Formats: sequence, structure tokens, C-alpha cells
Amino acid sequence: MTKIHDVVIVGSGPAGWTAAIYTARAGLNPILLAGTLNAGGALMTTTEVENFPGWPEGIMGPELMQKFEEQAVRFGADMRYEDAVELTLDGEIKEIRTDEQTYRTKSVILAVGSDYKKLGLEGEELFTGKGVSYCATCDGFFFKNREIAVIGGGDSAVTEAQFLSRFGTTVHVIHRRDELRASQIMADRLLANDKVTMHWNSVVEKINGTDRLESLTLRNTETGETSDLPVSGMFVAIGHEPRTKFLQGALKLDEGGYIVVDEPSTRTSLPGVFACGDVVDSHYQQAITAAGTGAKAALDAEEYLDSLSIESEDVDE
Repeated sequence: MTKIHDVVIVGSGPAGWTAAIYTARAGLNPILLAGTLNAGGALMTTTEVENFPGWPEGIMGPELMQKFEEQAVRFGADMRYEDAVELTLDGEIKEIRTDEQTYRTKSVILAVGSDYKKLGLEGEELFTGKGVSYCATCDGFFFKNREIAVIGGGDSAVTEAQFLSRFGTTVHVIHRRDELRASQIMADRLLANDKVTMHWNSVVEKINGTDRLESLTLRNTETGETSDLPVSGMFVAIGHEPRTKFLQGALKLDEGGYIVVDEPSTRTSLPGVFACGDVVDSHYQQAITAAGTGAKAALDAEEYLDSLSIESEDVDE
């Protein structure tokens, strides 16, 4: 018979790793399915993290995630680079199938995070990897001494634009509003950067090119006028969408596709299934808040498992 685990954590990042730290310290011997392409979460493609407590000089995103991993492994978490492809979550024993094997477990913690949102324009998929990107730290170097566009106005877009200004001759920030949504300190830094040009009240109407991205057609949202902006690179930073499609309706989701939890707990619509991190948070989406919900999910799972033990003792009597 396949071993029945106490808890399997699906996903890594600040939420998943924190859940692993807490459940491992509680002696629950967690299995953590970190995934293959998304192991470590969004911070693996982030440059310097300045607002995570305990790092006054800042720390690079991948290094921070490595620290999380080392701490979880130290306490006994079993990390596996596998993707969950099918979940059976109803019933007392849940099953999680990966390409490698099937895990049976009494409880599940979902920390699957979110994906980059796309513009949905014709040519976006065609030119992905040929001028269109969603990760400045991954691809910024390839646009050295070129004209670059960043789409968005939040913290992610501002961070991307600042990083890309190290490489590009000019970074064109295209934002549909007349002011940035990013935190004030980050917005001030960007607006003071002489390599950045702002395009207020503007959206991308069309992506142009033959074999690679060559230009963007912009539309002014106030006047309706269009203009052509020659660029070699376009970095889309307009937010994220939760990775919940693979759940195939197994759990209750909100209208945005985020997993609904019974706040302030992390309990989902199914007993023994808990969710944490960006997959439940459409508002804050910060490393520190994700880590906090990871701790909550671990404590909730521990409480749930204790209740199963008590029920089992009552039956034996």
C-alpha cells in the first residue's frame, strides 16, 4: 500500500516554504512538491528585495528563497521537484498525482501562487521570446543599448523599469492612468530616473513586427489618438492571475479565480485542504504576507490532524 502522509504541500515560494518550516518543526514530515518550472515562486525572478524584515541591506529574491528552503530542509521537510497534475481532494485521504507518482495524504496545503497576466493582444504569443517578455531579470540583459517598453504602473512595473534602465537606452513606461499605483518611494525613484520616459493615459493597441518585435501602437485613453513607438523589447507587468485552473472545480473559487478560504483561517471548502499565499490573495501579494499565511496554513493543518487523532481515539474506545 502507498504510504499515507500527514501533509503534502503543493507549491513553494514564501508561503509554501513557511508552511514546510512549521509543519516540519511540528513533526509532520511534510512532502513539498516545489514544481519544475515554478520552484521558488515569483521571487526567483526578482532582483533586490528591500522590504522583507531581517534584511536591512536587502537581499536578492533567489537568495531569500534559498534561505527559506534551507531552513525547511533543516527541520526535515522533503522537497521534490514534481508538478501536481491531478488532485482528488474530497474524502479523508486525499490523492495528488504527479508525473512521477501518486501521493496519499491526510491533509493538503496549496501554495501554488499565480502567473503573469497577459495583454491578450494579437502577436503577444508570437513574439514571446522574440521581444516580448514577462521577466526583466530573466531577459533584461538581451536588450542592452536598446529601446524598451514596460507595461503597467504598479510596484512590479516600477521594479521592472528600474532594473531595465541598467540596460536600455530609454525605458518607456506605458500606463493607462495619469499616476503610478506603485508605493510612493518606488514611484519617486522611477520618476527621478533620467533614462525613463512616461507615457501617461496610454495603452498598447497593437504589437508590430515581422520576425521580432519592432514597435508598439499606442492609444491615448483620453484623446483616442494613436502613435507608433519603436522598441526592441516589451515587458508586461500588469499583475498576476492565480494558478487554479488545474483544480478543475474541486474547490470554491471567487470571481477572480482565487481560492476562497474561511478567514481568518486558511480552510478551504473541503475538510483537510488549506490554501495560502498569492493563490488566496488578490490584494496584497507581498512576500511577507504570503509567508504569514503559510504559517497559518501549517497551524490549521496541524489542528486538523490533531482532530483526526482525537476522533480515532474516540472510535477505539
